[in-house]
Amino acid sequence: MSSSCRRPEHIAPPEVFYNEEEAKKYTQNSRIIEIQNQMSERAVELLSLPEDQTCLLLDVGCGSGLSGDYLSEEGHHWVGVDISSAMLDVAVEREVEGGLVLADMGQGLPFRAGTFDGCISISALQWLCNADKKSHSPPRRLHSFFSSLYSCLTRGARAVFQIYPENSEQLELITAQAMRAGFTGGVVVDYPNSTKAKKFFLCLFAGVSGVLPKGLGSETAERGVSSQAHFTTQRLRYKAMKGKNVKKSRDWIMEKKERRRRQGREVRADSKYTGRHRRPHF
Repeated sequence: MSSSCRRPEHIAPPEVFYNEEEAKKYTQNSRIIEIQNQMSERAVELLSLPEDQTCLLLDVGCGSGLSGDYLSEEGHHWVGVDISSAMLDVAVEREVEGGLVLADMGQGLPFRAGTFDGCISISALQWLCNADKKSHSPPRRLHSFFSSLYSCLTRGARAVFQIYPENSEQLELITAQAMRAGFTGGVVVDYPNSTKAKKFFLCLFAGVSGVLPKGLGSETAERGVSSQAHFTTQRLRYKAMKGKNVKKSRDWIMEKKERRRRQGREVRADSKYTGRHRRPHF
């Protein structure tokens, strides 16, 4: 199987890829149901919700409601957001207990401030790293999403995203935009030494810095293989808070280069050194 087959976000935008046929196939796959249930269970565990308390949770990229089923089983109320109308149609057919909203998370979430006690998202966030249209800027769309999420969570709430990052640059892009929006937290890696069982969870704190949980299987991790990656700076102040990238930052440089490529101009190849600050020479 080629890498593009393993990554549906490389094939088509989510609202196109998850058509009626794919939505039904996805929801009837027993292996997918089992994996969704396991990852939802782990995401809720990382939320560290108050015991014996019914919470109102947000499920971003809820699809046909498989992760929502677990939230309902745990006694929580939930609202799901997804860009695929076909997936939401299947959720309606299945009579899921949560509320359903058709929306593009990259354009921001349409909820009032302080609505939710927590947020989970299973295998959805990496879709925002793709520019499916010429007007799409991944840094800007991520910032719009995280800013609106920060607003609609109660202070002290957590958001947990199970993600499949394509590379370290993608993970850096996601965490940088989460920080810009005011979140603290970090990445929790379960079973860091396992190829198949390894899972990444972005664990974010809204308003209050919390202690980042340890990844499962980290007690057997080899030296140098971390199960955590923190970022705990204060909310960053930028002159241009309207989704623009900070001048001379890596995101700003990458966006500028991409713009020039679209104009047919010659641009240097990207590398790990792109946008890196150099030490001054004395």
